[in-house]
Amino acid sequence: MTEYVVRFIAGGVIVSVFAILGDMLRPKSFAGLLGAAPSVALATLAIAIVQHGRAYAAAESWTMIYGAIALACYSVAVCHLLMRFRFAALPATILAFAVWLVVAFGLLASFGGAA
Repeated sequence: MTEYVVRFIAGGVIVSVFAILGDMLRPKSFAGLLGAAPSVALATLAIAIVQHGRAYAAAESWTMIYGAIALACYSVAVCHLLMRFRFAALPATILAFAVWLVVAFGLLASFGGAA
């Protein structure tokens, strides 16, 4: 039960801070970038530090970085498929998912990650 309380408080505080930061930035489209993923990642890392220690959280943070790099590659692939090759949205996202898998697991296999 204590874990749920810590998750609720840490998640709520961090999400609120990012929401305030996103609301202060211009243009308002930045608010969506700061809304969920960074705040949830930081809350998850805070809980990982408390439960498993710094070394475990450091390894987890590397896997988050690999996922972010893979997401950037996925996004570029989707944009190219949509704009350059005129694919429809669904086929473009499905095909680009293969890019995400290759990049994410390639980075994980090459550099390691969560222990």
